[in-house]
Amino acid sequence: MLEVPSLIFQLEELVKVVDFISIGTNDLAQFLFATDRGNPMIWDRYDSLSPAFLKALKYINDICKRAGVSCSVCGEIAGRPLEALALVGLGYTSLSMAPSSLGAVKAVIRSMNQAQVEEYLLTQLNSPSPSIREKLKSYAMDHGIFI
Repeated sequence: MLEVPSLIFQLEELVKVVDFISIGTNDLAQFLFATDRGNPMIWDRYDSLSPAFLKALKYINDICKRAGVSCSVCGEIAGRPLEALALVGLGYTSLSMAPSSLGAVKAVIRSMNQAQVEEYLLTQLNSPSPSIREKLKSYAMDHGIFI
């Protein structure tokens, strides 16, 4: 379970000795952004659709793919339609979510073109903006993706 940022810097060695990686996005985001997601006074200081977080997720998936190690995402973001769009766009094929989220996420995945979303996301990963949430919503609306 990859939940702390320090493991990202060891990932190239880790994939040599593990069968799979599962990303605990709730903890990883909390630690990456150095914030407490349980504290209502500061929980909104980070967004799981920030370019920094998405870059980290892309890096993890790229390393795992090169090593032939399966990589899954678990945590709240996998079950949110807009975040699931981004995850699939980054190349993730295994998302763990609550059963109540399956219908909405399935609708997103079935209505998207993965290659086009990936191409769009790659243009956004170097954005200085703290979040690409609104841009991704607009992209989805413009491309008939069910969010």
